[in-house]
Amino acid sequence: MTVMLEVKDLQVAYGAILAVKNVSLTVNQGEIVTLIGSNGAGKSTTLRTISGLLKPKAGTITFQGERIDGKEGHLIVQKGLCQSPEGRRIFPRMSVRENLELGAFLRNDKSGIADDFEKVLNLFPRLRERIEQKSGTMSGGEQQMLAVGRALMGAPKLLLLDEPSMGLAPVLVDMIFETIVKIREQGITILLIEQNASAALDVADRAYVLESGTIKMSGKASDLAKDEAVTKAYLGG
Repeated sequence: MTVMLEVKDLQVAYGAILAVKNVSLTVNQGEIVTLIGSNGAGKSTTLRTISGLLKPKAGTITFQGERIDGKEGHLIVQKGLCQSPEGRRIFPRMSVRENLELGAFLRNDKSGIADDFEKVLNLFPRLRERIEQKSGTMSGGEQQMLAVGRALMGAPKLLLLDEPSMGLAPVLVDMIFETIVKIREQGITILLIEQNASAALDVADRAYVLESGTIKMSGKASDLAKDEAVTKAYLGG
């Protein structure tokens, strides 16, 4: 298996507070890997540091054999690492089309962009229906589809998904997770951060459990889903 992403002894601080403490994880090509943990465990901080939005205090991040820790975010996107952020962060006054086009802002392969645009609309038919609509007027579920679609327009080799099911109705949560599996079938590797641990463990190959900025457990997702400590803490068992 080819290691696509390797995070080693990562430390991230907000002022004097260490939010991420010596986190190490790997994502292999073709996998869905999930990082689960309660609110404030350091999941989003880890993801934001991988995508260049935060600078690490210590540790290394290697993507496809190249160190990317401390690099600017747009340079990391250019290398094929795109994020769909927590809270969606779409541009509400822009149409669905404009939001998707913005996702491809670093690309100049016109035919590739057109192909990906079609792929995204096939993945999310609802977006095709809303293509000229201002995205701020759409439902939370539609905005989440748009946030994922916009990240896919960057032609990611590795897609980072930060809490894609947050605040969605159960029927939409199922749809988002089905879509995550379809995205992987298109050859895109996925690192997924999710508070809905049972849904995340359902679709993932491997999982890491983050607690107070530290990795407490890791292993095959199917094994962790059966683990008593994980069930108690995260699966309401």
